[in-house]
Amino acid sequence: LTGERYGVRRGPFSRVSRGDVAFFERLLPGRVVTSAEELERFNVDWLRSLRGSSKLLLKPRTAAEVSQVLRYCYERNLAVNPQGGNTGLVGGSVPVFDEIILSTVLMSQVISFDEVSGILVCQAGCILENLNQYVEEKGFVMPLDLGAKGSCHIGGNVATNAGGLRLLRYGSLRGTVLGLEVVLADGSVLDCLASLRKDNTGYDLKQLFIGSEGTLGVITAVSILCPQKPKAVNLAFLGCQSFTQVLNTFTTCRAMLGEILSAFEFMDEKCMELVEQHLKLSKPVTGSPFYVLIETSGSNSTHDEEKLSNFLERAMTSGLVTDGTVATDEKKIKAILVSFVFLPSAIPQMLWSLRERITEALTHEGYVYKYDISLPVGKLYDLVTDTRARLGRSAKNVVGYGHLGDGNLHLNITADSYSHSLLDAIEPFVYEWTARYNGSISAEHGLGFKKKCFIQYSKPKEAILLMQRFKAMLDPKGILNPYKTLPPSF
Repeated sequence: LTGERYGVRRGPFSRVSRGDVAFFERLLPGRVVTSAEELERFNVDWLRSLRGSSKLLLKPRTAAEVSQVLRYCYERNLAVNPQGGNTGLVGGSVPVFDEIILSTVLMSQVISFDEVSGILVCQAGCILENLNQYVEEKGFVMPLDLGAKGSCHIGGNVATNAGGLRLLRYGSLRGTVLGLEVVLADGSVLDCLASLRKDNTGYDLKQLFIGSEGTLGVITAVSILCPQKPKAVNLAFLGCQSFTQVLNTFTTCRAMLGEILSAFEFMDEKCMELVEQHLKLSKPVTGSPFYVLIETSGSNSTHDEEKLSNFLERAMTSGLVTDGTVATDEKKIKAILVSFVFLPSAIPQMLWSLRERITEALTHEGYVYKYDISLPVGKLYDLVTDTRARLGRSAKNVVGYGHLGDGNLHLNITADSYSHSLLDAIEPFVYEWTARYNGSISAEHGLGFKKKCFIQYSKPKEAILLMQRFKAMLDPKGILNPYKTLPPSF
């Protein structure tokens, strides 16, 4: 169990009684789960590395029901674990002990969509991929795209300030989320569900809850700005012989593609080997230590294809890339470089799968130690190299991939099974290394349970103390997602 394994003591919360269960069954008829078999998947995180022991799961449909649940739990001093799609990677979405799981799985309604402004208002339990399909039919896209889009919830995305594959083009959720509806620990409903691009009246309260990981309130609805769907999307999958060439390719790419550049992802060779081995996906380019996936998106296919072709010609003739594949929706790009293979429109999603499914492939290797780091781009892969040298044969694999466009490295270390001695060799080494180069120990996954005691590597003492004051003010009994995000004292 998570708490016992990590030496965490259970907080002074009440335990769920039969009377509590009876109250919730009256409030949420048919939406209260007490079966240990049904609770299993809600108690275990996606990586199957952490396990709680909750004996009660609640499935409200409305903010009013969430309000009644939290008001009751606040009065009874019952700890609550808010949970969306349970796709988190730092243990923030599963109980540590026996907290009540408050699931948003049934809060999946689109409230409104403005086809002029592109502003979507929806409940927190909407699945990201479903929302993207909904707005695509109206000529828009979600500003967020994740490998877990088929199961993650928009409320959880906002609560963790998820980054993902479109951040380079559309920015973070702190800029695209316009408003939130949040239920506070005592059951109070904070309705800041604005649908305005500009609202400069007082403090921007929604920012407190974006990235708060359910520790300050339960997000029940989101207002988010959706950009128009690009009319022309192109992908290039390229091979580079060194990370220096990857960096130089990015610099050239950014200069030549400018406003149409929407993603620049990189992967090392071992990542691609694991995707091929475990998921049977074949990469179209072979024989390179590093690979990059570049996406352009714009409104004029002829213009975009010309810019991409010019960039590819420059990259090839200057020796930045040695091989590549290009896929275009319109099948209009001319094969100006004989070394490149140009693929039809059915291929782009296959190319994205090579990047998006790396996390899935790694789970087939055994136990995975995952690190989500922000660093100056010039130092990004040095952490992988230094970690690989430090661990030697004690690790099965040490791989690196991520969002080069925003300096986000995903460092992953695999072993046949969990080893405390291996963990000791990794932590705090990785965090100390990151702090030395003024990086962040969490670029987009949050702190959750696994990283909360390492926050000092990225934030000064004064900032942590202020965060704890916010927590004490909004959740004085500490019932919301306890043991997560912040250390108990500093």
